[in-house]
Amino acid sequence: MITEKQPPAWPTGKPFLLPPILALIGFTATVAQIILMRELMVAFYGNEISLGVMLACWLLWTALGSALLGRFAARVQNPRKLMAALQLLLALFAPATVLAVRASRVMFHALPGELLGPTPILLTCLLTLSGFCAATGCVFVAGSLLRASSSRLAASAAVNSVYLLEAAGSALGGIVASIVLLRSLNSLQIALLLSALNLAAAATLLLRKQLQAVVAICALLAVWAAAGVLGAACLDTASLASMWPGFHLLETRNSVYGSLAVVEAPGVHTLLENGLPLFSSPDPATAEENVHYALLEHPAPKSLLLIGGGAGGGLLQALQHRTLERVDYVELDPVVLELADQAFSGQWSIARADPRVHIHHTDGRFFLKSTAQHFDVIIVALPAPQTAQLNRFYTVDFFREASDKLTPQGVFSFQLPAAEEYIAPELSDLLRCVLKSLQQAFPVVRMIPGQTVHFLAAKSEGVLAPDSATLLSRLRSRNLQTSYVREYFIPFRMTPDRMRDLEQQTQPRPATPVNRDLAPIAYYFDVALWGTQFNREYLRVFQSVAQMRFATLALCATILLVMAAAIIGFFGRTGGRLRWSAAFCVAVSGLTMISLEVLLLLGFQAIYGYVYHQLALLIALFMAGMALGNWVRLRGSRPTSGSTSPAPMMLLAGLQVCATLAPLLLYSILASLTGIRDVTLLTIVSQALFPFMAVLSGTLGGYEFAVATEIFFTDPETSQGSMGVLYGVDLFGACLGALLVSAFLVPLFGFWKTAQIIAIANLVAALLAAGVGRSAPRPHNLI
Repeated sequence: MITEKQPPAWPTGKPFLLPPILALIGFTATVAQIILMRELMVAFYGNEISLGVMLACWLLWTALGSALLGRFAARVQNPRKLMAALQLLLALFAPATVLAVRASRVMFHALPGELLGPTPILLTCLLTLSGFCAATGCVFVAGSLLRASSSRLAASAAVNSVYLLEAAGSALGGIVASIVLLRSLNSLQIALLLSALNLAAAATLLLRKQLQAVVAICALLAVWAAAGVLGAACLDTASLASMWPGFHLLETRNSVYGSLAVVEAPGVHTLLENGLPLFSSPDPATAEENVHYALLEHPAPKSLLLIGGGAGGGLLQALQHRTLERVDYVELDPVVLELADQAFSGQWSIARADPRVHIHHTDGRFFLKSTAQHFDVIIVALPAPQTAQLNRFYTVDFFREASDKLTPQGVFSFQLPAAEEYIAPELSDLLRCVLKSLQQAFPVVRMIPGQTVHFLAAKSEGVLAPDSATLLSRLRSRNLQTSYVREYFIPFRMTPDRMRDLEQQTQPRPATPVNRDLAPIAYYFDVALWGTQFNREYLRVFQSVAQMRFATLALCATILLVMAAAIIGFFGRTGGRLRWSAAFCVAVSGLTMISLEVLLLLGFQAIYGYVYHQLALLIALFMAGMALGNWVRLRGSRPTSGSTSPAPMMLLAGLQVCATLAPLLLYSILASLTGIRDVTLLTIVSQALFPFMAVLSGTLGGYEFAVATEIFFTDPETSQGSMGVLYGVDLFGACLGALLVSAFLVPLFGFWKTAQIIAIANLVAALLAAGVGRSAPRPHNLI
C-alpha cells in the first residue's frame, strides 16, 4: 500500500558546493601524503625500500577503507551526514598522524641517529597511517553515495564523477603543496590547514542555509589562521625536539626538497636533511679529504667543479689551492646554504665571499650536462648511492658526462664508505659495481684505501700522480694548512700492500654488473648493505632475490596471473565473470599506472637531473590525465542494452593491449633520450615531451577505470553495496606495484625488464577480457 509521501527529514537537493567538496578528497589525500611521507623519511631515514613500504601501506589502508568500510558506509541512510562525519575524522587524523609519526621512534627506544630496519618501518606505517588512510578510502564511497543521491545518478556514473573530481583535486594538491605550502608552512601547520578545510566542508554539508555555511567557513579559517599558524609553530618545534634527545634543536626549516634541521652537541653543529646528516662543523677530517686528494692529483688546477660538500668546510679547504681561478659549487637546496649561514657562519661566510666562488642552486648532474665549461677537477662529495636519486651520480652514464666536461689533463674524484682492513662481501659487491662502471668511462682509475675509498679517474695515462711522494711534494709547495691530509697520513694510506689488498678485494668479476641510469643495480647493492646492519635474515633475503633469474621471475609471474585469470574466466554466471574480469583488469591497471608513474619520474630524474618542480608538475599532470581520461569516457559513453553486453568488455581488452605496449614504448623513449647533450633540445624534451607522456599515461588509466565501472556496476541490486570495491581493487594493484617496482624490479632488473613484467600482466588481463567478452551473449535486437 502506498502512503502519502512525508517531507524528508533532511534536504534532498544537491548540497551547496558539492563538486569542490568532492575535489577536496583528492586534495587532502595528496597534500597529506606529501607531508606524511616526508615525516616518515625523517623518522626512518628513507631509501626506496622504506619509501616503497610507506607508499604500499598508504595505498593498502586506503584500499581497505574503500572496499571494506565502504560496504558498511553504503548502509547509512543519510550519505550527507556520513560524508560530514568522515571529514570531521580526517580533520582530526591529519595533525594527529603527524605527531604519531614523530613519536614512533620512542616505541623502539631508538637513539638519535640510530638506523631502524624494515620491520620497524613496516609496523610504524601500518599503525600510524591506518586511521587517516582508511578514512580517506571510506570518504570516497561516501562521496559516491552522496553524488548518486543528490544528482540521481547511476552507481557507475556517481563513482566516475567522484573519481574525476578526486583526481583533479589531487593534481591541484600536488601543485599547491610543492609551490606554496612547503615553502611557507611546516608539516603541522599544513596538517592543520587540511583540518580547517575539511571542517569547513563538513559545516557546509551539515548547515541548511548557504549563508550559514559561508559564515562557518570564514570562522573556521580565521580560527586556523590565529591558532594554527601561531600555536602550531611551538608544538611543531617541541615534537621535533623530542626526536633528538640529548641534542639541542637549533633550527628547523621545510624546503621543497626535504625537511632540514640543525642540532647541536657539545662543540659540534650538524645539519640534517630528512633525518640524515649532510655535514657537521667542525669536521676537518671530512672537509679535507673531500677535496685535497683530488686537487693534489692535478699539477696546477685552475678550475674546479664541486658537487655537494662545500658548506660543511670542503669549499673553504679547496680555496687554499691558490692556482684555482674559478670554483663552481653546486648545491641543490638554497635553504641548506641559508642554514649554513646561521649554523656555520664562521667558515661558510669566508668561503662564499671569495670572488673565485660561483654558487649554483640546481642539480649537480643537470648543471654538468648543461654547462659549456670544462674543468681541471670535478669532485662529487655526496653520500653513497643509498637512494635512486643519489645513485644517478654513480652510473656509467654520469661518469661519461663527467669525462666529457674534463680538460685533457683533468681529474675526476668521489669517495665511498669502506674499511681500513677487511671489506665485507656486501660492501665489496657495491665497490666492484661502481669500479667497473667507472672503468667503462675512464681508461685510468685508481683507488686510495681507508675508512673511505677515494676513487680517482683520468682520461689518459700519466695524469694521476705516480706515488705518494708526488702528492707530498705538491702539498708542501702549495703551503696547505691541513690536519688530516698530511705527510704522515698520505704515505700510510697509499702503501703498496694496502693498495694491492684493496684492488684484490674490489676487483670486478665477469658477472659484476655495470651501474646504469636505466638499470641502477648499485643502488640495490647499497640497500642490501643497509639491510644487513639490522638482521642477517635480511641479508639472506636480499641474496636470494639478487640470485633470481629474470626468466624464472617472468615465468612465475605469468603462471600466477594466468591461474588467477583462469579462475575468474570460469567463475559463476556470465554477469559475475564480466564483473570480476573488469575488477582484475582494474587491479592490473592500478599496478600499471603506478609503475608508469615511477618509471616516468625515475627516467626523467636519471636522464635530465633532479628538477624538483618539474617532477611535481609531472605528478600533477599524471593525475590531471586520469581526470581527463575519465571525463572523456563519461562524455562519450552510451548505455548498453543489457548487463551482459560484450562491447565494453572488448573495449577494455583493447585498453589492456594499449597498457601492454605503454611500458615498452616508455622505455624505448627513455633509452633514445639518454644521449641528448644539446641544452636547447634537452629543455624542449623536459618541458614538452615528459609532460605529454605524463598526461597520456594518466589518461589511459582514467579512461579504463570509467569503462570498468560501466561493467562492474551493471547489476542495480549490488551496485550500492559495492561502490568502493572497484576503487579499492585499483588501489590494491597500485599498492603492489609501488612496492615491487620501486623497491625490487627497477633496482635489480632495470627499466627494460621491469617494463616486460608490466607488459606480461597487461597481456594476461587483455586475453581474459577478450575471452570473457567473446563468450558473453549478444543482446537481441528489438524489431
